[in-house]
Amino acid sequence: MKIALIGATGFVGSNIFKELSNRNHEITAIARNPKNDSNANWVAADIFDTDALAKILKENDVIINAYNPGWTNPNIYDDFINGSQSIQEAVKKSGVKRFITIGGAGSLFVAPNIQAVDTPDFPKEYHAGATAARDYLNIIKEEKELDWAFFSPAFEMHQGITIGRTGKYRLGLENPVFDENQRSILSVEDLAVVIADEAENPKYHQIRFTAAY
Repeated sequence: MKIALIGATGFVGSNIFKELSNRNHEITAIARNPKNDSNANWVAADIFDTDALAKILKENDVIINAYNPGWTNPNIYDDFINGSQSIQEAVKKSGVKRFITIGGAGSLFVAPNIQAVDTPDFPKEYHAGATAARDYLNIIKEEKELDWAFFSPAFEMHQGITIGRTGKYRLGLENPVFDENQRSILSVEDLAVVIADEAENPKYHQIRFTAAY
């Protein structure tokens, strides 16, 4: 497949890139500071330049968005919302219909009508970014032209998870997937497996989904 990956050098994006490369897909890897790597067509792009990004995205089978403005970015809320909307518009202009975008776990429902980001115990340092991802989910739910899917990772999916790649996971929709110890956990390597599997064999269309062990 021909796959465009936005945010290919980030924590999530670099792992998706590795998984797609190992599956021998033809990758256009898009980043602000691209690498010099013969395994892909690396392209520098400003995601806020919608028209230029649209030209880069053309003629791919699927576009995967792993854009994140950075958890320590003081403008993370505005940058996430504006960047995500710019990417969404660029995908539409490109003519590619299949679009997988990665958001946060904060929008998952932990009780009827209660999302994780609105609970008292939600970490304050992630609140702005998680709220942005939740609000963008509400925006993309109105998108009718694209065959989009929005992925929310497990609550425990960060650099401290050292499980590695198992190739195993369980899927869900609006609620977290918990294991027998009531943990919602997934390694970034297995997140990459989830996204690559969804790119190859689409199950989710104009809907949010999640995964954990």
